[in-house]
Amino acid sequence: MTLTTTAAEMVAAARARIDEVETKDLIAQLDDPDLVVVDIRDIRERQRSGFIPGAVHAPRGMIEFWVDPESPYHKPVFAQSGKRYVFHCASGWRSALTVATLQDMGFDAAHLKEGFSTWADQGGPIEHSDKD
Repeated sequence: MTLTTTAAEMVAAARARIDEVETKDLIAQLDDPDLVVVDIRDIRERQRSGFIPGAVHAPRGMIEFWVDPESPYHKPVFAQSGKRYVFHCASGWRSALTVATLQDMGFDAAHLKEGFSTWADQGGPIEHSDKD
């Protein structure tokens, strides 16, 4: 089987048209009450490596439905006026595709360029929970 577009090409195309936030910049903005950090990693990833304190967990497979106010799965956290949404995954690939899709839907968001992979190394706070 030959693909017409690779996953890497899709990520590159998404990154070319979305806002990317550097890890150090997001760390500096964590106290901003208008910031909503959205973690789209699998629950096992969050349990294994922790998560950004206060981040909303929204599994990648449900994002479009949780954001859409007409969906029966809509989550009010995504309908907050005046908020700035920054999505992240582990390395920035899934979140780039997610944000590009959300922008196609008319939802304004950015993503954490390098994902959670550089968070701890750059001094970002991490929480762990057994309940997640």
